[in-house]
Parts: sequence; structure tokens; C-alpha cells
Amino acid sequence: MLNATTTTYLDLIGNGKRYRVPPYQRDYSWTEEEWEDFWNDVVDLHREPESRHYMGAVVVETEGDREFLVIDGQQRLATIGIFTLAIIRKLRRMAERGIDPDRNLERAQEIRNRFIGEKDPASLVESSRLNLNETDDAFYQDYLVQLREPHNPRGLHRSGALLWKCFGYFSDRLEELHDVRDDGEALTTILSEAIARRLLFIRITVDDDFNAYTVFETLNARGLELTTTDLLKNYLFSKVTAPGDLDALKRRWQSLLATVTQERFPDFLRYHLLCEQPRIRKQRLFKLVQERVRTPEEVFGLLDALEARAELFAALSDAGHDYWTDLPDARLFVRELVLFRARQMTPLLFAAWERFRMERPDDFVRVLKIVSVVTFRYSIVSALNPNALEAVYHDAAKAVLAGRASRPRAIFDCLRPIYVEDDRFRDDFARISVRARGQRRKVAKYILCRLEADARAGPCDHETDPATIEHVLPQNPADGWSDDIPPRQWEAAMDRLGNLTLIESELGREIGSAPYARKRSAYERSGYALTNRIPAIAPEAWTLPLLETRQQELALRATQVWRSDFVA
Repeated sequence: MLNATTTTYLDLIGNGKRYRVPPYQRDYSWTEEEWEDFWNDVVDLHREPESRHYMGAVVVETEGDREFLVIDGQQRLATIGIFTLAIIRKLRRMAERGIDPDRNLERAQEIRNRFIGEKDPASLVESSRLNLNETDDAFYQDYLVQLREPHNPRGLHRSGALLWKCFGYFSDRLEELHDVRDDGEALTTILSEAIARRLLFIRITVDDDFNAYTVFETLNARGLELTTTDLLKNYLFSKVTAPGDLDALKRRWQSLLATVTQERFPDFLRYHLLCEQPRIRKQRLFKLVQERVRTPEEVFGLLDALEARAELFAALSDAGHDYWTDLPDARLFVRELVLFRARQMTPLLFAAWERFRMERPDDFVRVLKIVSVVTFRYSIVSALNPNALEAVYHDAAKAVLAGRASRPRAIFDCLRPIYVEDDRFRDDFARISVRARGQRRKVAKYILCRLEADARAGPCDHETDPATIEHVLPQNPADGWSDDIPPRQWEAAMDRLGNLTLIESELGREIGSAPYARKRSAYERSGYALTNRIPAIAPEAWTLPLLETRQQELALRATQVWRSDFVA
């Protein structure tokens, strides 16, 4: 089932072996950074005759005695092929300039036969040792292999332009290698000895597509590798053979990725599958698809299901998405879930949208609110084990799709195991610290604004409110603060939520790291209700017991602010 051997480039490409990149695998994507690395390796091999260099693993699937499908390694094989073509062209141009013309032309032809391809003696049709993917192969065969310059290089698609630039890059580097500039024998030796015999690969040969992709996923080969998305795409396309179906699949696949993005597609697929099956790891995605999808009908069936959920998946990451135009109340909760970086609830939201969107869209908004409150209590404040979430959300999604949970209250009952009860939540909130920097600064302002809105009984939006976050015990306390709070406790106290408040920017700049007495005067003038209350809590000095008192008050308020509608 699997054969791994260390092999030279000559053994890899010789003896009539042919390699074919699957038609819908990733386009050529190496750039000058990778070309330069390879060139430096070549120069080292050229200048150190006893050296060897490993190029990593090439994973191939057997298609015949001497024909292989390239699962990993196409970037390296294509680049070496282009380097070889640059040498062939240089040998021909040397011959044209009268430099040992007969022998250099012979050398060019021998290199071409050995490494690029040769004509069938009967049909006289030239067969290439390497065929690239659907996008790149025509340009590679018709222009690079034939050493023809494209009529309009600027009009080439991106990967075609990279292939042509790669050819130009190596042509320029060969001109700079002075010891072989006009020496056809030395130039040929670079290829026939340094690359062919001392450039080493690990060739991993497997007998079916599943083993090939499984091996690939365990490797960290050099270069710009395929992603899980590419692997899944290649597998799906391999199951569709009719040209019309392939065209339709290609259009629909491109549209799907334009919606969910290449990088997020594995997460999207995993959450889609989690609606039906629990505990799916990313590492098993390919195997699950391979088990479920074996025919063209099943490929298109999967695509139908994914397309139905793709737009919602994208909208759940963007409160401003057009998806919410007719459901504006959803924006608030989507924005909160994005802020919390919460994803585990996605299967439930898929299911709830499909059940409620037509007849009861407001119930979907209520489900969004439920999962936002659950997430804030469970993940943001109590910081409980995230691994427990997916199983609960899977069960809830199954219950919704099966009709067992047809109303928001029933959905909340499914989520009871991860709803942190009031006593635990209040205790955890009373101890929470929020470092007001980077992403956590946004979370801190969100919490303070929600508490402020409750205190003033009016709006206070964390994204639009101009307030800054004020540290009562400042971030850089002067020595005068040591009379109120011991310096050894400054760091622990500074980011306690009870030490944070909202303040007008001008007042914040005015007080800076001033002593508490001066800060207290600014707090009395502040228009923020929570800040205005601080002098009543601490009329003389800001101490750790008073910080605790304020945080306990905030915890009591928070228990009411972040509470499910279905809890008495």
C-alpha cells in the first residue's frame, strides 16, 4: 500500500516515468523567494562536488507501470523542469553564437530526451515527462517546453506569469555563473551530475487516492503546500468525469469559495458535518468525505448542502453583512459572537436558521441571543473547558433538525449543560481580570459599556462610544500610590475589572497617572454613571478592599445583564 524510498532526481524522472498533476490541483505558485532558495542549493551542489541536498518528499499515486499522479511535489518538479529548460535554451544559444555548436546542440537534445520528454519513434509525437494541472499545462507544454516566448507576457494569468518569470529568473542566474557561461560541458554537468545524481528526494508511492492524501497530510514538505481545502477539492473533482459536469462543478466550487474563503472552508465543512455527526476533527475531514462521497451524484449532493449554508456561515462573521438587512436585530448578537471569537455554536445556528427563517425569523434572533449569553458566561467570564461545547451544540443542532427542539426555550434547555448558573457566574465575574490591550481591550470596553448601559438605562455602544478605558490604579503608578495599595500587588490589581471604568477622553488625559484625590474629582464630573459612582464607593482613597467592593457590585449587575430570557 505504501513504498517510501530515497531516490535521486535522475531515478525519479528517468526510465520513461511520467508524472501528471491532477487537473484541478493548485496552480503553480512558487515565487522568487523559492526560486532563490533552489538556485542557492544548485550553486552549492555545483561548487561542492561531494555534497548532496535533500528536496523533501514527493507523494505519488500509481496509475500504471511508469505513470504516476502527483499528490505533493508538483511545485518542485515544475521548477526543476523549468530550470532544465533554461539550460537547454542556453546551450542552443551558445551553439547559435558558434560556441562548439555541434556538441552543444547534441547536449541540448540529450538533456531534453532524458529530463523533459522525447518523441515516440513510431508516431514522432513528443510526450512530456511532466504534465501540470488544467490551468498551467497548456502554457507549460506549448511555450516553455517548446522554448517559445509568449506573444503577450503581460496578458498571462497569474500562474502562467509565474512560470514564465521562473524561466527568466533561471536564465538570468545562469548568465551570472561565470565558470559555465561559455562552457557547454560544465553547464551540462550542473544538470547531469549536481541535480540528476546529488539532488535527493523521498519518493512515497501509494496505491490509491485515500492513502496518498493521508500521507500528504502528515508531511511538512518544502514549498507552498496544498491546504486541506485543495485536497478535498481534488478528491471531489476526481469523482466527476463528464466534461459538462466538471464545468458546472468548477463554477459552483469557485462560487462557494468566494463566499466562505479558501482558508475557512475546512471549518465550514466541519461545522456542516457536525450537524449530523459528533466529534469531528479537522484531521478526519478527508476520510469522512471519502466515506460519504463516492459518486458524481453524491458530489453534487454535498455541494447543494454546502451552498445552502455558505452565505449564513459568511454572515456569522460579519455583523454588517447584507444577510442581516431584513433581520437588523441579529446584528448586535452576531457582533458579540465575533468579538468573543466563538465558533462552536455554528452547527446549531445552521439548524436554527433552516427551521425558523421562513415562518419565525425572530426566533432565530432569540437563538442568537441565547448563544451569545451562554458564550459570555461560559467562555469569557468563567473560562471553562471549550472542548465540552461542541458535543452540546451538536446535540442541540440534531434536536432542532429532528423537530425535538422547535422553539427557543427548548433550544435553551438543550444548552443547559453549558449555561453557567448565577452563583458561579457572579463569583467568577467578581474575580475576573481583563487586560485592556489588543483584542482583550475590545472585550473590556464591551463589558464596561454593557454595564454602563444598564446603569444609565440608556444606550452605550462599545464600538461607537467615544469613552476611553480608565485604570483607577493607573498602569504606571507613581510612588504616591504605595500608601493606598502595596506595590507588590499593583500588577494583579491593575487589570481587575473593578479597577476599570469608562471616562471621557479629555478627562482621561487630564488625570493620567495622578493621585487618587485628583482622579476622584474627575470622576465626579464624568457623565458615565459607573464612573460617577466611584467617589461614593471610595471617598478618601482607592484600596484593594474598595476595589473588591466595586467589582462585587459590578458582578451583581452583570448577573442580570447577561441572563437568559428563560431563567427566572
